Amino acid sequence: MRQEEKQYSIKEAILFSQRVAQLSKALWKSIEKDWQQWIKPYDLNINEHHILWIAYHLKGASISEIAKFGVMHVSTAFNFSKKLEERGLLQFSKKENDKRNTYIELTEKGEDILLKLMEDYDPSKNAVFSGALPLKNLYGKFPDIVEMMCIIRNIYGDDFMQIFERSFTNIEDEFIEIDGKLYKKVNEQLESKEYIQK
Repeated sequence: MRQEEKQYSIKEAILFSQRVAQLSKALWKSIEKDWQQWIKPYDLNINEHHILWIAYHLKGASISEIAKFGVMHVSTAFNFSKKLEERGLLQFSKKENDKRNTYIELTEKGEDILLKLMEDYDPSKNAVFSGALPLKNLYGKFPDIVEMMCIIRNIYGDDFMQIFERSFTNIEDEFIEIDGKLYKKVNEQLESKEYIQK
């Protein structure tokens, strides 16, 4: 591409790239610390929790899907999934029509732990949430982060973003808040308890 055809300068490019890199690194450091503290009581690491999360929202997934949507190497996805299987949190299987891929699915114990983690989530112990709270108070909503999502879509593709969005739609549709905690809608009793409290 000739210089005059560029829509940006090298200076703009490096400033943007480094700004995103340094902000992302600072943000990740905080996210990592909060995430580890949240899952620590369940003897999980971030990769293991992410695998459980993806398997739950995909209602089962192949190891390659776990790797793709968990942004991890296939061997990492497989090895951590194996550890979760040994703990009775996941089960491996092959599909009749697809013998090449290994699939994982949450066991009842795995789903119980994931749901308990949802119940245990405490926003006051999350630095990113606390950092965004002044924006919520000012504008009445949390940042949509649309530009960041657009960048991620252009890097990882539409499939990645569809799974990303599905997990949040599932939380919207399948969970209710009672006394400041999230619970999966499992029966009418929880829903009626929520209704009575309103």
